[in-house]
Amino acid sequence: MAQSHVLRGLATISFYATDHQAAKKWYTEFLGIEPYFNMPGYAEFRIGDFQHELGIIDSAFAPADAGKGPAGAIAYWHVDNLQTTLDRLISLGATLYQAITDHSGGKGSFVTASVVDPFGNILGIMTNVHYLETLHQKRS
Repeated sequence: MAQSHVLRGLATISFYATDHQAAKKWYTEFLGIEPYFNMPGYAEFRIGDFQHELGIIDSAFAPADAGKGPAGAIAYWHVDNLQTTLDRLISLGATLYQAITDHSGGKGSFVTASVVDPFGNILGIMTNVHYLETLHQKRS
């Protein structure tokens, strides 16, 4: 039987910021690239091995019931060096949300951390063995 994929992959992750220009500048500095799509109130970056999209949106366009503080699910982006990336985020003004945590019983195959960016969004980062295996299979 063929496998059915209900969730096929990340299309866009949207972060809201009351100071859209400052948020766009901050993410441009962190990512080291300019947004590929840019209009008043919305900027979008294509990042990573699969060119996933990170949208920075003026909070005036946030859903009416959006919370006023960090909340909800955390999307984790794979990084090659968790500690270095975490240190860089904090040096750019993010605050630690969750310290580095090994979810693999000390094996180091699923290790996460997260920060709150200067605009109130939770940014998750992780090293993930399954991500690397999938990337290797796609390249083979």
